[in-house]
Amino acid sequence: MIRADGLVVAYGAHRVLDGVDLAVRPGQVTGVVGPNGCGKTTLVRALLRAVRLAAGRVEVDGQDVARRSRRWLARRIAYVGQHAEPDPALTVADEVGLGSLVRTGALVTGARHDRTVVESLDLVGLTHLATAHLAQLSGGELQRVGIARAIAQRADHVLLDEPLNHLDVRHRLEVLALLPRIAPAVLVVLHDLDLAARYCDQVVLLDQGRVVGAGAPAQVLAPQVLARTYGVRVRRVIGPDDHPHFAFTLPDAPARPAPSPERTP
Repeated sequence: MIRADGLVVAYGAHRVLDGVDLAVRPGQVTGVVGPNGCGKTTLVRALLRAVRLAAGRVEVDGQDVARRSRRWLARRIAYVGQHAEPDPALTVADEVGLGSLVRTGALVTGARHDRTVVESLDLVGLTHLATAHLAQLSGGELQRVGIARAIAQRADHVLLDEPLNHLDVRHRLEVLALLPRIAPAVLVVLHDLDLAARYCDQVVLLDQGRVVGAGAPAQVLAPQVLARTYGVRVRRVIGPDDHPHFAFTLPDAPARPAPSPERTP
């Protein structure tokens, strides 16, 4: 379990995170949503100890991460970022195999290593590209390689920051359906509220660095809450698939004052 209490990240006088509390529990997919610039990526980086906290505390399995080594943390949390930038000279299988290096601290070879790589690639639908070099792949394929590497790491926790970047519709749905199988505890940053409502067990809604809602998707993603947070008009309907869907429109523009009647001399 990952627990964050009172996280504050500040750059000068500007607080990017302002007292954020969060719990990423085993057996759940936790979604983090919110407007652009609300602090979603900074929150992920704070959980990874990649930014300095002005206040607050992050615990992983009851251990204060500030008191543990980065290697200790890397073995317990796998991370998939927005932009995959691996070494283009590596093959897909080589890159995925590095996940086991993070987990064990040593390069694993042999049948067990090969099985881990094959199983990880199979889950993301990239087995046929195992021998391809990363330089040959599209952005969407690179993103799936990053997810396969996280699977191969076999960490207890996985953090994914907008993992659907560059993915087409089918692969988006496949990755989201895969989330519960990536690790016991999963946190994913999403922009698409329809997908957050459908695939997340709990949702954390951020706005201006603060948590404005946390809990079940039906509770947090209520139209009135989203309207206040995003500054739009929101309508939620239940589609034929029995899942909620959101429609957004801009608020009505204020009426312009009528021009003053011209006066004749």
